[in-house]
Amino acid sequence: MEDSKLKNKNVETFAEDMVKAIENDRGGLIKKIIHEEEEHEAQKKNLSPESAKNKTFLLIGFLLLFLASILFIFLFFFNKEINTVSVAPLYSSIIFTDQTDFYAIDGFTEDKIVQTIFNRSNNTKVKIGGVNGIYLTENKMVVSFNKFMTFIKGSLNKDQSNLFSNNFLIGIFKSGASSVSPNIGDLFILLKIRSFTDIFPVMKVWENKMLYDFYGFFGVDLTPETNYLFTKDWEEGIVSNKNARILKDNDGKIILMYVYLDDNSIVITDSESAVNEVVLRLNSSKVKK
Repeated sequence: MEDSKLKNKNVETFAEDMVKAIENDRGGLIKKIIHEEEEHEAQKKNLSPESAKNKTFLLIGFLLLFLASILFIFLFFFNKEINTVSVAPLYSSIIFTDQTDFYAIDGFTEDKIVQTIFNRSNNTKVKIGGVNGIYLTENKMVVSFNKFMTFIKGSLNKDQSNLFSNNFLIGIFKSGASSVSPNIGDLFILLKIRSFTDIFPVMKVWENKMLYDFYGFFGVDLTPETNYLFTKDWEEGIVSNKNARILKDNDGKIILMYVYLDDNSIVITDSESAVNEVVLRLNSSKVKK
């Protein structure tokens, strides 16, 4: 009985102590616990999908997803209706040209390629002293030297033509010296070589067939009177202070020549004026680099 009374007394004392502790705790631990609990409840409310802010974010997200789906469907089903802009063929000009022309030769015969270039050399619109650059294209890509030789059925084999860089230039220099027409220019073919040592013997062999490869480009007619030119020996010469190999007719007129401009450049032409201009422009391009 006494033990029961003692326990009840202890409980009453503990309860009284708790009441006193709560009354005496001014801004203390208990208030802090209550404050943290309130913040926790507020945070839970903000993270809830039911909050106004989260509802807005969800709505925007669904809207963007819907628009993306519409765009994907449009591109998938209607992309054939979209017009594409033609991109100019990529090329790197060896020298500066005042005008550049691209000629698509898809399906062209050898004769048509020759005629296209010859016609342009007889009717160039650049100013006097200017250079008209010509690039041939196939499938909207600039034709390499190797392919060019294949198209014109040139006498260089694949191993020989591989000694030349794929980047070459067919050019027309308008000297203004023609008495026939003010629009006639001097045709030249500027080649880049990989190694002077390797190319020298190839050029010596090629010169025996070079006129046959290029006679149409330079307007040489195939007649009984000109047949001897295709077997005539070439001569050593100096053009624009550069070493050259020259083919002349019986009157001493230059029919065709190739000139070593530097260790990496050769020009084929029938015009000394064209050589002089190419040398100037080649040197100018080296200074700019």
